Amino acid sequence: MDKKFRRIGVLTSGGDAPGMNAAVRAVVRTAVAYGIECVGIRRGWQGLINSDFVVLDAASVGHILSRGGTMLYTARSEEFLSEKGRARAVATCRMLGLDAVVAIGGDGTFQGALALSKMGIPVIGIPATIDNDIGCSNYTIGFDTACNTAVDCIDRLRDTMQSHERCSVVEVMGRNAGFLALYVGIAIGATAVLVPERELNFERDVVERIRNARLAGSTHFMVVVAEGVGSAVDIGKRIHEAIGIEPRVTVLGHIQRGGSPNARDRETATRMGYFAVKALAEGRGNLIVGTRGGDMVEIPIEEALQMQKHLQMDRYQVLETMSVSAAGMATPLR
Repeated sequence: MDKKFRRIGVLTSGGDAPGMNAAVRAVVRTAVAYGIECVGIRRGWQGLINSDFVVLDAASVGHILSRGGTMLYTARSEEFLSEKGRARAVATCRMLGLDAVVAIGGDGTFQGALALSKMGIPVIGIPATIDNDIGCSNYTIGFDTACNTAVDCIDRLRDTMQSHERCSVVEVMGRNAGFLALYVGIAIGATAVLVPERELNFERDVVERIRNARLAGSTHFMVVVAEGVGSAVDIGKRIHEAIGIEPRVTVLGHIQRGGSPNARDRETATRMGYFAVKALAEGRGNLIVGTRGGDMVEIPIEEALQMQKHLQMDRYQVLETMSVSAAGMATPLR
């Protein structure tokens, strides 16, 4: 792609994730360094349809590095799914003189980016979602902060569970992926973790684990449920029916998305934003900037959307090994 980029847009779309502001800041300041003007598109793809924008410079993105959420706001746009809606978005790009758009978000955001690129507007995607389920990138902005938020909440719950000798069932986010649940489960030493990538055998995966833990002397139990498995309330009811204990159910919900991004998310978001604008400045577009082994990589959007990420089941083996009871009653991975 041999094109001079003089003015670009930047937007955040889909669910917010800690570190989005850091990515916006990096995009704007890198653009300034390359002599490229930058326009912030508010409220995602819908803002591009409605011409909802703000001109950004280096000063306007000062002091946002540590802020959670997104200063550009975010939204999902049904209108952008239609040909008419996308045509309006392209018209906004033409009117504002945008030579390209940097889109920060997840799969839905990148589907929109692909559609826009096919209509002649070059796009660079930056993966930001606490679910960490983007196939083309080892890591997505917001995941580590969300994990730490969940760990902190569950550690506090554990204090209460230990005091009252109870079972706690905690539902974490992750959409249809179990990355967040499994990572958190290992970090807090869960009795059991339920993820959508592994078919649920309730007797094996929950009941026997609680029984073995009780026989080994434990009087409190922590079960982490990924939202893609189903309702934690239902899991709690099944535990009560199976072994008579009455669990306390906690759904962490959107608290996992908020808060100041940690060092990893700030640093990763900054690097991704820098490399996104660098690619445009060097004449490359229609890419996703992701990570592979700690390095930044560029993948064509169409190819990136076809890539899948699989849960590392060896981590599930780690979880099961760590939860081996003092009596040696481990449930083997099957």
